[in-house]
Amino acid sequence: MNIEQYQSYYRSFADYRVDKLKLLQESGVQVYPERFPVSHTLKEAFDLPDGTSNVRLAGRVISVRKMGKITFAHLQDVQGKLQFVLKKNTLEDQYDFFHKTVDIGDFLGVEGEMFTTNSGERSLQVAQYTFLGKALREMPEKWHGLADQELRYRQRYLDLISNQESKNVFLMRSKMLSTIRRFLETRGFLEVETPILTNKASGALATPFLTHHKALDIDVYLRIAPETYLKRLIVGGFQHVFEVSRCFRNEGISPVHLQDFTMIEGYSAYFNYQDNMEMLRAMILTILQELFGSTTLTIGDKEIDFAQEWPVVSFRELILKDTGIDIDDHSDGPSLLKAIRSKGIRLEHESLESLGKGNLIDQLYKKVSRPFMISPVFLTCHPIDLSPLARRNDTDEQITDRFQLVVNGAEIINAYSELVDPVDQRIRLESQSELRSRGDAEAMPLDEDYLKAMEYGMPPISGWGMGIDRLLQVLLNLENIRDGVLFPLMRPLEDEQQP
Repeated sequence: MNIEQYQSYYRSFADYRVDKLKLLQESGVQVYPERFPVSHTLKEAFDLPDGTSNVRLAGRVISVRKMGKITFAHLQDVQGKLQFVLKKNTLEDQYDFFHKTVDIGDFLGVEGEMFTTNSGERSLQVAQYTFLGKALREMPEKWHGLADQELRYRQRYLDLISNQESKNVFLMRSKMLSTIRRFLETRGFLEVETPILTNKASGALATPFLTHHKALDIDVYLRIAPETYLKRLIVGGFQHVFEVSRCFRNEGISPVHLQDFTMIEGYSAYFNYQDNMEMLRAMILTILQELFGSTTLTIGDKEIDFAQEWPVVSFRELILKDTGIDIDDHSDGPSLLKAIRSKGIRLEHESLESLGKGNLIDQLYKKVSRPFMISPVFLTCHPIDLSPLARRNDTDEQITDRFQLVVNGAEIINAYSELVDPVDQRIRLESQSELRSRGDAEAMPLDEDYLKAMEYGMPPISGWGMGIDRLLQVLLNLENIRDGVLFPLMRPLEDEQQP
């Protein structure tokens, strides 16, 4: 593409940058070359001893400071930045050409020798440089205020260039995922993949996204959880499996909720929920040690040592303490809703009357209890109609063998001993299907294929799910869960909607 085409195609380019692009092209420089072999990352080069030669580095130019016949500049990559130094008596004409053509934001390859400046800054003395890419738009200078926060979500690449804190969040996220994978693999887990497009929106109580499969001419759902497929693998003979899964729930937006999010689910044959309590506590402590070198974190304004004992409290005990309502005294949704309203408690849901008892209990807990649970707590003994896939407790058939880990008002882990009795499962799913037919969009549909798999026989199983986005938000004290998501979904701007 010649320079006239650049100028006519994009009117938003900075004119001076287009002029420099023209100069590069007229001088025979390949502005967007195929490759540039590097010898070290910038972080690796920083630790090289003085005098190391033939060091080849590449990155984005983020600063340039000319002082006569010497220029100090910085390259940046995802792990940091490094100073490089150009001298006119070394580069001759290329020194002036650098200043005539290179802008902040351009990509550059440099080769030379490592040294330390008189001020103590580790640097590369440049023997030669290679142009690797022209930035035609100006780089952002400052980021502040609410409006810019939205721009960070929309143009995350600019946020990563300008904001080291944001870059650190996503490096931490990657490290957290690799830590979890290593932890599970050392305990005999196999990582698997299961379908994202499904015929049934099963595996959790949530409102699904619906789409259409043209080739098969059928409506399908984006999965709300991988649970029933992972449990099919246990039927097939796997003992420990896990999946890092993208899930989709067509529900409300808030600083702690995403409609498309990443979770890890794991299932173990011959485990119960107490085995997973022990294992997952060890996993969280391992994550903290790997990411922070400590099990003590400041969350909000409170310092929490995760190595201390995590209290175990039942669902009934928690709600009774916080509201005076004994959920065991109410056999159905209408009775419980009447008790909630008699206490003057206002729940936020568009149709409370359509909810079954389980979802009403969940709404109540999220309103009056969960926001105030700061230190790690294991919440147990969930009512059975809140847990259609969990195993009944042997002593009390109205509750399930289930737990949630709650930290700083957020549910980090949801786990239970799985229901493996196919007859009991059918009865519960039929009950959920009835709620669904009465308007409860979050109730679970009847899944005949999953029931068929169960009828071939399941061993004892315990499974768990952990939200990666939410765990990162809690551990890093992120104000909004989207701060830990590289490219959160946004409503398109008007100019982005143009054909």
